Formats: sequence, structure tokens, C-alpha cells
Amino acid sequence: MRTCPGGSGAQPPDGAPVPRAATVGGSPHNGRVSTATLPTADHARRLREAFAATEFTADGLLDLLGAPAYAALARSETVPALRATRGDGALEALVRLFLLQRPVSLERARTALPLEECLAGGWLTREGDQVLAAVDIRPYGGPEGQDWYIVSDLGCAVGGAGGAGDQSEGVVLGVGGASTTLAGITVRTPVASALDLGTGSGIQALHAAQHATRVTATDLNPRALAFTRLTLALSGEGEADLREGSLFEPVGSDTYDLIVSNPPFVISPGARLTYRDGGMGGDDLCRLLVQQAGDRLNDGGYAQFLANWQHVKGEEWQDRLRSWVPRGCDAWIVQREVQDVTQYAELWLRDAGDHRTDPAAYAARYGAWLDEFEARDTKAVGFGWITLRKSGSDRPSVVVEEWPHPVEQPLGETVRAHFDRQDYLRTRDDAALLADRFRLAAEVVQEQVGLPGAEDPEHVVLRQNRGMRRATTVDTVGAGFAGACDGTLSAGRILDAIAQLIDEDPVLLRDRTPRALRLLVEEGFLEPVL
Repeated sequence: MRTCPGGSGAQPPDGAPVPRAATVGGSPHNGRVSTATLPTADHARRLREAFAATEFTADGLLDLLGAPAYAALARSETVPALRATRGDGALEALVRLFLLQRPVSLERARTALPLEECLAGGWLTREGDQVLAAVDIRPYGGPEGQDWYIVSDLGCAVGGAGGAGDQSEGVVLGVGGASTTLAGITVRTPVASALDLGTGSGIQALHAAQHATRVTATDLNPRALAFTRLTLALSGEGEADLREGSLFEPVGSDTYDLIVSNPPFVISPGARLTYRDGGMGGDDLCRLLVQQAGDRLNDGGYAQFLANWQHVKGEEWQDRLRSWVPRGCDAWIVQREVQDVTQYAELWLRDAGDHRTDPAAYAARYGAWLDEFEARDTKAVGFGWITLRKSGSDRPSVVVEEWPHPVEQPLGETVRAHFDRQDYLRTRDDAALLADRFRLAAEVVQEQVGLPGAEDPEHVVLRQNRGMRRATTVDTVGAGFAGACDGTLSAGRILDAIAQLIDEDPVLLRDRTPRALRLLVEEGFLEPVL
């Protein structure tokens, strides 16, 4: 999945927070069009055809700009892209219009676009003998090579929305790190119904439309629903069921096979910016979202969220999150990063552009954030992923872990396999586990660590080269056992053979092995052969 780089969403991905600038590289054109005058979807098909003809796609942009300029956009630096688009070609004109928000002459625009239709439909505005983009349009490469387009407010796709002026209608960001992180971890099995809660510019709804028969997208901000409609139309997808309202209120008692949300989860004093601040105290918005999701899921359905949570003095953060999990649901919660309260406040003050204001005003806002944290005994804030699966089990599996290490996206299949393994393990006692056969997962390799020339390694490491990229240290028995797991012999028979080789009592070896075996299965190193 390749997208033209740009900041968006409530948080950068995977614990790599980077504050976003206020405008597009100092672009002179970054005002927002009012909701009432946003473009219509009527001419989206013709505009899409023009984009295809000029290769205004994620791959086309990389070819035009080159890797350095392409990567610079992700850092909110547009000078390299401006230099790369000094030519008079149609693609250069489109990049300047829709990515860099620079004016283009009527003559140049007419060579790249159905100009009159774009003006009539509100995609462009005219100023004298020049035209300007009314919205930001980002090429986005779909998972199957589709050419999609994400539509958002001007000045809010490269560099984010910080200090973007009047927020009364609620600024709508484009696609960015948080958006692609959520899209990558989402389980993509075919489903009848999917809900994108807090849709923003519509990226999650666009992904869901590829494997869901019916897609519902909600947002408290009506402007976001308008942008989602544009994103879907320009990407060649049918309309979703768009509903306005907060949390699950717009869907009533409807239930879904998949729920996804990148909510406004920032823990802040107040609700200044609708795209990021939830307007509830502390992490209450994320807690309510998770707790209420269980009743909106069909049996076997998944709910997947990005979230922030408080680390409170005298409380284990893992226990706090376990208390959020609704009855009848399994959960896998992964903390990707932790920031102390000063780091966290500084990140979001910069996101809003407050660091460029009067120093006294900045200090006052900073103090308000610290006052909020102090009042709630919050010492740090965690960021990560929360996945629920409606299992209905009276012995739910709730796994809460910290994993700040690199992973390989997409992880949707890894997430699905995690819950499949939980189903398997809770139906097997130790005797049943030893009677089953296992296979070493395809991506697992073995590493031997020790001094050069030593007869035996100090320890052996099993390492996953894909997915979560976990590593675990095993002893000689564990290494031998994993190496013998090819799906032909039961775990018990393999242990009996190992016991004979190392001259150990097979009964004792069988007694002490199941716990380690369960861990290897739970973490995906071994797969049961059923």
C-alpha cells in the first residue's frame, strides 16, 4: 500500500511522533472551503479519468519527484517537490494544484483536466487567469494496486492542521501514519457489514469497501462525511451509508462484523481541535468506545481501534486496559509507545501550532496541559492498538503487552491468526496439547548465539522474520522440539524421542514442557496441524 506522503490522523504511527507544521510549505493558498461549497461528487468520474491519463497516482508521483523529494513531503518539506515540478507537463500541474496548493494558469490546467467541469463542480476556483485547488487530493495506492485518492482540507495533508485557522466547522485531515497503521492492522476477511466510526476523510471506509458488502461511516463533523463521499467517488467506489453523530449514537442498535476507528483520542484540556480532541476527560472517550463496541459486534466480529491511555500513579496500565474489555469479547492490546506528560504536551502543542504563538500564551497552554495531568495523577500516556473479537466465551482471552519494536505491515492476517490460536489453546488441556501435531511457522528462523569456536551455543533464539517479528530464547530441548515440528509426529512423541537422546525421564519432560509449548503457539512460532 503506497500513498503520497503527508501527515494526518490523531497520531503518527508506531510510536514515532513527529509534530506537524501549520501550512503546506508556506503555501500562499491554504484557506478552507466552507462545507456548503465543498465540491460535489458529480464530476468525480471525469476527474478520475484525467488523473489516470496523466499518471497522477502514487507510483506516478514517485517517478516524477524521485525518492528524495517524495520522502521530503513526509517531513513537511515541499521545496524539493516544487523544484521537481518546474516543468510544463500535465502531471507537474496537477501536483502543484492538488498537493502543493500552488496556482496554475488556466491554460496549463486545461491541458491536464476537464477544466470547466472542475470549476462547475467546485474542485477548482478561479482567480483571474489562474486556478486554485479547492481541496487537497492525495494519490493513494490500494492493497491490490488500486489507484485511490484521499480528499481533505487544504493545508492538512502535508504538514497537518496545526494552526490552520478557524476550526468552527472542524478541519478534516488527509491520510497519514495513524491512518495507514490502522488500515494495516485491520482484519480483511470478507464480511457482510463494516462500520468506520469517526471516518474523517474516509480512508478506512475506502479499505472496508473492498471486503464488506455494506459500509457505514459516521462522524460528529458533517464536513468529514462530505469529504468521505468525495474520497469514495474519486476512488471509483460506491457510496457508503453516511451518518452524522457521536460514538455509536448514529447507528442505534445496529450490529456489524467489523468496526474500525481512528478516534480523536488525544488526552487534552478541552476540545480545541475536533480532529484530535475527544472532548471528554482523560482517556474516557477511548474507554467508552471500547466498552460500547461489544454490544455492536456480531458473533465472531472484530473491532479495531487506535487509542491513547493514561498511566496513572499507583495503577498498572495493563489492569486499566483490561477493565475496558467488554463481556463476551477476547482482546489483544498492544502498547507501541509511552511518553511522559511533558513530551506528550509538547507534541500536541506543536501540532496545534502553539509553539509559534506569543511565548506567554504558549506557556499558559503548556501549564493547562500539565494541570490536567496532575489533577488526574497521570504520569505518562501510552499509545497503541486495541483489537476486540466477539467470541462469546466464558473464558475470554485478554492479552495486554508492550511491543515497541519494528513490525511488518500489513498485520491483518497476523491479528486474525492470533485470535485463532487463542481459540485453539483454550480448548486444549496439557494432555490434548501433547497429543496434537505442530508445524514450525514458515517465517521462523533459528539463531545460535555463543562464543566463536565454542562446542555448544550459549543460547538459541527463534526469530520471526515477518508480522510482529518476535524473538524468543529457547533451551536445547526447545530448539530440538521446534526443529522436529514438521506436522508428522505428535508433540508427545517428539518429546519422548528427545528424552531418549538426552537421557531424561520422558514423564518428567512431558510434565514440564506444556507451558513452554503454549507460549510458542500463542506467539505464533508453532502452528497446530488440525
